[in-house]
Amino acid sequence: MSDKTIFVTGATGGQGGSVVRHLLADGKFKVKALTRNPDSDKAKELKALGAELVKGDANDEAAMAEAMKGCYGVFGVTNFWEHFDKEYDHGINIINAVVKSGVPNFVLSTLANYEKITNGKFKVPHFDLKAKFQEHAASVKPDTIFIHVAFYYENFLSFFPPQKNEDGSLSFGFPQGDTKLSAVAVEDVGGIVNTIFNDPEQFYGKVIGAVGEDITGNEYADIMTKVLGKKFNYSYIPHDVYSKLDFPGAEELANMFEAQRLFVPQRQKDLEEAKRLFPGIRSFEQWLGANKDKFASVIN
Repeated sequence: MSDKTIFVTGATGGQGGSVVRHLLADGKFKVKALTRNPDSDKAKELKALGAELVKGDANDEAAMAEAMKGCYGVFGVTNFWEHFDKEYDHGINIINAVVKSGVPNFVLSTLANYEKITNGKFKVPHFDLKAKFQEHAASVKPDTIFIHVAFYYENFLSFFPPQKNEDGSLSFGFPQGDTKLSAVAVEDVGGIVNTIFNDPEQFYGKVIGAVGEDITGNEYADIMTKVLGKKFNYSYIPHDVYSKLDFPGAEELANMFEAQRLFVPQRQKDLEEAKRLFPGIRSFEQWLGANKDKFASVIN
């Protein structure tokens, strides 16, 4: 192991935890893991793998800058669904801390600006806020490397679990239509980020897409049917219907899918680049085969 250290924010979350695990497994870097609760089970797991835990959060720019000093790189990620509009401030704090600390290599998890892509027709704050602090990072640290992570496969276990029908089949649906939905296993994100930190100069100022699969809703359903041995169906739920469903964030998610349906027809180039950077990235079928038990507990 070299003396180079990577500072990882959101270390006990999906993306941050994946980055910590891949960096430590590769063995070329030391890792500082930022966490609000070093006594949590997830934090203890990272410590057991060799990470140095740093207590704190993205609210404290000065403390982060101090903890980042001397590090070779920083991986920054924020969580809209936990902090909502406060996420923007967290992103700005992380960026400013990197600049103040003088860290040379910075990978920041952001997303496309759907409000801009759709000419203002669809606002998707969990995309648009990240896009806005991406603009800030590009202005104050032009060599920042951005990673745009696709829809998580894991969302089928949480936000969009298939529902049982009277005939025993299962269904899931959203306003994606027949447009391809790019997706990835969140645990594979760290494999891409690890490759970037191993040779960061070639990625300076670039946007890297983390995509493991790029297929339609019907194709996801067909793979579920094949792997799980039960009939799965995908239903296209129109934007106007989905946006009125009775759960928090329905309108925002409806806007996200509709923006993708109309303006993001495919992400094949991102898929090819992700496979080149991390050959171990899994297809949806590979991931699903390894997570049959988790799926069984959800659908039962």
